[in-house]
Amino acid sequence: MSTKQFDVVVIGGGPGGYIAAIRAAQLGFNTACIDEWKNDKGGPAPGGTCTNVGCIPSKALLQSSEHFEHANHHFADHGISADNIKMDVAKMIGRKDMVVKQNNDGILYLFKKNKVSFFHGRGSFVAAKDGLYEIKAGEEVILAKHVILATGSNARQLPGAPFDEENILSNDGALRIGAVPKKLGVIGSGVIGLEMGSVWRRLGAEVTVLEGLPTFLGAVDESVAKEAAKLFKKQGLKIELGVKIGEVKSAKDGVTVAYTDAKGAAQTLAVDKLIISIGRVPNTIGLNPEAVGLKLDERGAIEVDGDCKTNLPNVWAVGDVVRGPMLAHKAEEEGVAVAERIAGQHGHVNFNTIPWVIYTSPEIAWVGRTEQQLKADGVEYKAGQFPFLANGRARALGDTNGFVKFLADAKTDEILGVHIIGPMASELISEAVVAMEFKASAEDIARICHAHPSLSEATKEAALAVDKRTLNF
Repeated sequence: MSTKQFDVVVIGGGPGGYIAAIRAAQLGFNTACIDEWKNDKGGPAPGGTCTNVGCIPSKALLQSSEHFEHANHHFADHGISADNIKMDVAKMIGRKDMVVKQNNDGILYLFKKNKVSFFHGRGSFVAAKDGLYEIKAGEEVILAKHVILATGSNARQLPGAPFDEENILSNDGALRIGAVPKKLGVIGSGVIGLEMGSVWRRLGAEVTVLEGLPTFLGAVDESVAKEAAKLFKKQGLKIELGVKIGEVKSAKDGVTVAYTDAKGAAQTLAVDKLIISIGRVPNTIGLNPEAVGLKLDERGAIEVDGDCKTNLPNVWAVGDVVRGPMLAHKAEEEGVAVAERIAGQHGHVNFNTIPWVIYTSPEIAWVGRTEQQLKADGVEYKAGQFPFLANGRARALGDTNGFVKFLADAKTDEILGVHIIGPMASELISEAVVAMEFKASAEDIARICHAHPSLSEATKEAALAVDKRTLNF
C-alpha cells in the first residue's frame, strides 16, 4: 500500500493550525491536518486549547456568570423583580460544553468543505528523506513536502504543586469546577486568573488572587491598570501583589498556600480550590524533533525567523509554540501568512497592531504602545481620554465604568496606542486596529462620523481629546 503524500501537512488543529490548513487548501495545495484532541467520547475535538479549554469555554462561563450577576444585582434598576435567583452549575457547564462542541464540529465541517484531510491522533516526525518528511499521523504514516507546526502551549506548573485538576487546577480544571467553591485561590493575576476569578466570584465564591509581581497588570497601560484594580476591588476580588509563594499543600478538604506578603510577613491562604495561572510553555511533547534535527530555543519553543521558517527546509512553525504573544488571533494570522508564503505570496503579520483583550467586567482591550512604553522610548506624544460616564449609550446600558484613551505622536498625530477599559472593549478595539494599520492620525478618527447613540462615540471623543476638543465632556 502506497504512503499518502501531501503538499502541506499541519501538525496541530488549534487556531493557528486549522486556519493554516484551510488557507493552504484554498491556495490549491493538497493539505492534511493532524490533531489529537479528544472529546469526552474519544472522538476528534479540533480547535486546540482555545476551543476546548481556553478562549471559547471561558467566554461561555463569563456570559453565564454575567447574566447571573445582572439578575441578582442589576435587574432591579430596570424595574425587573426577580427573587430567589439560583445558579444550576451543572447546566452552566453543560451549556459551555455544548458551545465547545459546536466549535469542534464547525472546524470538522470546514475541513470537509475545503477538502482538508484530517487525521485524528498525535502528529510526530519520523524521518526526512528525498526532500520529503515522513510523519506519523495517529495510526498512519504520511509524507509531506511542507510541514507547518502549530502544536500550541501548555499551562505552566508551579514547582511543588502539580495539577491534579481536582483541587489544584490549570485553565482546564478551572472550566470544569462542579459546584461553586466557598473559597477560591488564584495564583497569577494574568488574563486566565482574572477571567476565571471573575466567573466564580460572580457565582458567590470568595476569591483571592496572589500575584508575585509588585505591579498589577504590568503589560497594560498604567492608567487602565489602576482603574481595573479599583473596580475589581469594589466588586470583591481580593488581589495581593508582590507575594512570594511557599509550600502548597493539597488535601481532601482543600488547599493551603503558604506565602510571604509584600511586607515580608508570613501568611497562609486556605481555599477549597486553587487555580494556578502563571503563564504557558511551548508544547513540543511527542513531536520527536530530534528525528529531523528541528531546533528548539532555551524556552523549548521552536526557533523561527521573521517569516516563521524553522532551521529545516520547508518546515514552518506558528502560534504559541514560537516567539511572540500567545494569542489565538496571532496564531491565525501567522497560519495564513505561512500558507501564502508557501504559495510564493507575501503573507505579513504586524506584531505592532495585534489587539489584546481581557474579558473581565469591565472588559480591557488595547493595541499599540502604552504610555509608560512611550516614555521609556523617549517618544513625544499627546494623550486624550474620554469616560464612558459621559457616553449616552453607556448610561442607557447602565455600564459607565472606564474610559477610552488615545496616544498619538506629538508631531505627526499618528496613533501610537489605544487603550480601553469599559463595556464591549473587545469589540471597540477593532476600529483602533484598523486605524493603526492604515497609519491613521487621531484627527482621522475624530473626523469620522460615528453612530449615535453608540459606545463607539467614546472612541471618537477620545480622539478629539488628543487635541483637547471633546464635545461631550
